[in-house]
Amino acid sequence: MSAPADLAGRSAGQHPAHRGSIFLEDGRVLEQVAWPGEQYVLRIHAPQCAARAEPGSFVHLSCDPAIQMRRPLSIQRVDAKAGWIEILYKVLGSGLAALAARKAGDVLSVLGPIGQGFEPDPARPRALLVGGGVGIPPMVFLADWMQQRAVENWHPLVLMGSEIPFPFKTRPSTIMVAGMPAGVIASMPLLDGWGIPSRLASRAGFAGCYDGFVTQLADDWLGALNTKSLAEVAIYSCGPTPMLEAVTQVARKYRVPCQVSLEEFMACAVGGCAGCTVRVETPAGPAMKRVCVDGPVFDAYTVFAAA
Repeated sequence: MSAPADLAGRSAGQHPAHRGSIFLEDGRVLEQVAWPGEQYVLRIHAPQCAARAEPGSFVHLSCDPAIQMRRPLSIQRVDAKAGWIEILYKVLGSGLAALAARKAGDVLSVLGPIGQGFEPDPARPRALLVGGGVGIPPMVFLADWMQQRAVENWHPLVLMGSEIPFPFKTRPSTIMVAGMPAGVIASMPLLDGWGIPSRLASRAGFAGCYDGFVTQLADDWLGALNTKSLAEVAIYSCGPTPMLEAVTQVARKYRVPCQVSLEEFMACAVGGCAGCTVRVETPAGPAMKRVCVDGPVFDAYTVFAAA
């Protein structure tokens, strides 16, 4: 499977210049909602970032004045008119624990939006969005982007996986999905309200969820499609690296394009330290690319080679 022209060019180092597109601003916490499993949804008034963020971009956020190192966090939703961004994160370490203590009215330093986002292909409107754990936010953002462009006739399906309770109240979907295994009906209410079908997967035994990995659910659904429908499918995914590799294997099995948003530890997040590099196949051969500014979205086949 060859890379789309834009992503292939990006892999070769011909990505758009990021200088002048990343902004530093004082963001004001609007609200922070706690969910089980030490998960939090944080909404910040950051108008410069909100005006320019795209699905797949992220922010480098200060967690507390006493902690110098920022944390890279994916953007889940934006409202450019109201000037806010929304972030979903899980507490891991002292930095995010400090962030979880921030209250409405607190000020956080926001650096963003950062990164090259997803490049949806209008020639393949049947978009399969696969998110795992804290990889869910970019999928929600991309689904929102698509539903706001209904004239382009997108038909997204969002699959989400988690081994801890989901960071939202699940409910049976009001939208039927052909080819979905029997009994798999749990959904994200926000997406249902947008008219976008979603289904959930977990091995934790949650009601209405697929009993297995989200990648297995994706495999089952793709396997139910005919050749004509498969020709309209493209996969977009974010989550832990093993999950992304499994998603790529599923995409390769059905010979459909696949874009993945990688998760890496970052120090500067603007390309200076090169601490987040990954090996990527390019037309000129293997190269090391920075996840922060060359990505985080890459063509999956350039990152995960065929076995």
